[in-house]
Amino acid sequence: MKAGFAIWFTGLPRSGKTTLSKRVEEELRMQGHRIQVLDGDEVRDRLTPDLGFTREDRDENIYRISYVAKLLVQNGVVVIVAAISPYTQARAAARQDIGHLFEVYVNCPIKSCMERDYKGLYKRAILGEIPNFTGVSDPYEPPPNPEVVVDTDRESVDESVAKIMAALQNQGYLDSG
Repeated sequence: MKAGFAIWFTGLPRSGKTTLSKRVEEELRMQGHRIQVLDGDEVRDRLTPDLGFTREDRDENIYRISYVAKLLVQNGVVVIVAAISPYTQARAAARQDIGHLFEVYVNCPIKSCMERDYKGLYKRAILGEIPNFTGVSDPYEPPPNPEVVVDTDRESVDESVAKIMAALQNQGYLDSG
């Protein structure tokens, strides 16, 4: 059985976390890895519908995601988490809990995220219709030492995926060859 690990995508809403996580999932499946994706929106719908968007609720959401990820990693699964996870402390706790965690900072200026926002959530947040919206009325704390940073406003999806895959290999998460 191959060793499990988690790839944790973090970044502002609409920065490209889900898009990149799906592409990395495809790449890893082609290499024969067992994969489970924990997408933030899906997790909120299924696993944590009882939580809101206060700091305490966001921390609890990340705690629950990291617990599920840890169980899967212990069973040889590569877990891909795509969640805003805005707070450094909660991400650090997830890293400690899971153990083998590869953090991807999906860096994208808020202006670009707003341009990609087909749901109009940023606009609604700016108007005060959505409280505690990350990047508008709630902070996003960029990771101080992620394993890799992708700049989705300047890189194509293919370039970002290639950068992630190369970093995974260089840091020993993937077999070379």
